[in-house]
Amino acid sequence: MKKIGFIDYFLDEWHANKYPEWISSASEGKMQVTYAYGKKDSESGLSNSEWCAGKGIKLLSSIEEVVERSDYLIVLSPDNPELHAELSELPLRSGKPTYIDKTFAPDRRTALQLFETAGTYGTPVYSSSALRFASEYRELDAQGIEMVCSVGPGSFEHYSIHQIEPIISLMGCEARRVMFIGTEKSPALLIGFADGRQATINHFGWECPFTLTINYESGSAKVAQPKSDFFDAFIRNLVSFFETGEPAVDAKETVAIITIIEYGLKAARTPYQWIELP
Repeated sequence: MKKIGFIDYFLDEWHANKYPEWISSASEGKMQVTYAYGKKDSESGLSNSEWCAGKGIKLLSSIEEVVERSDYLIVLSPDNPELHAELSELPLRSGKPTYIDKTFAPDRRTALQLFETAGTYGTPVYSSSALRFASEYRELDAQGIEMVCSVGPGSFEHYSIHQIEPIISLMGCEARRVMFIGTEKSPALLIGFADGRQATINHFGWECPFTLTINYESGSAKVAQPKSDFFDAFIRNLVSFFETGEPAVDAKETVAIITIIEYGLKAARTPYQWIELP
């Protein structure tokens, strides 16, 4: 059995609650989350020690211990990517396959630094929104896309990753500029690509499901709404990554996604003006 270590801001959060059982099932028990570290206790839920006791996972007192005793590593803190540089430093120096939860980094500079550290120490690493693995999205023809319109719920800061990730996976990394075209309550971003193609992301209320509408150069259109179990597909991909050390997502795509999020937040300060991407 291969041992997986969790490294988190606090352990009582949705991803940490779900991943252990899902990973065990997807790997047929060959991989188990065995160790965990939390920088702090949850302010509204279980303490780290209570969480570990309930999950049958050993709580360790340092990131160093988790890295040393685990075969594979998962850095969580999904809603606090500003902590990923701190939480990931030792994992990325370990040489052990490491998954860093969405959103990978708070900005482009940090994303590049994380990948540089991983490359220096030969550590396989990747990050992704689970929406990338929705079968309804993966079955889409990426050739000849002229325009994509994406809609979904949640705030731009925490949920734009789930719209931008599928767009970049379909349209590539050549985004060149962004323009904020929404409102405070309904954020929206226009993304311009180098060859004139465009995509929009739109955030509405929680009643709005994730949906992609694609228009092709041929004039035909396609609407895709992820109703498949994309988390199951994501976890199976994660298990495969641990087995092979081969990331499913190119680092260039992840950097492009983080760049769009960072500059999208900047664009919100000056709506209806193009902001060039580095």
